[in-house]
Amino acid sequence: MWHIFDKGGPVMYPLLVCSIIALSVVIERTIFWFRLGLRSQPSLVDDVLEHSRQGDWESIKNKTAHAKDYIIKILVSGILHREFSMIKAMEAAAADEIKHMRRFMGVLDTMITVAPLLGIFGTVLGIISSFEALGSAGIEHPQEVTIGIAQALITTAAGLGIAILSVFPYNYFNARVENAAVQIEKYATSLEIVYEKLTQSEC
Repeated sequence: MWHIFDKGGPVMYPLLVCSIIALSVVIERTIFWFRLGLRSQPSLVDDVLEHSRQGDWESIKNKTAHAKDYIIKILVSGILHREFSMIKAMEAAAADEIKHMRRFMGVLDTMITVAPLLGIFGTVLGIISSFEALGSAGIEHPQEVTIGIAQALITTAAGLGIAILSVFPYNYFNARVENAAVQIEKYATSLEIVYEKLTQSEC
């Protein structure tokens, strides 16, 4: 493995850095979404909506005191500010949660873009090296030319490999964020409707 890495030339070092950064982000985001899944409490979310229909805010406060589900946090934020602006409170809380979900996604996107470009850069350097070797050694020594060609192919393969292996988790994490946003909107809208009905019945 080191022999192939060494043949790739100096561009392999920034490609190595890109691969380490991409892998670190993928591992960190995987752990994040795993923990988020463990904190999910869909039954408690339904309980919050049910108690909201009855206007039983005290029960909601007691039941959600230690809840870590992001949907519950958003709903509770709206409930706590229901007399001022429930919608804006939930929007602010949702924006904060989505921000956490999108953390480091820009970094991963950058690695997907930069890695192939570095690979192409290494390819250009390898071809330049091949032509220089051809000019100095002549066609009688083809082994000198193949060194540069090998460098060109290795860096291209490395750059494409990093990008290809990174794009799958990138799209997966983005899909999780989009799904979470849909769920947030669904339950926030449900709470708004429930609260409006409750206030109308009280009037």
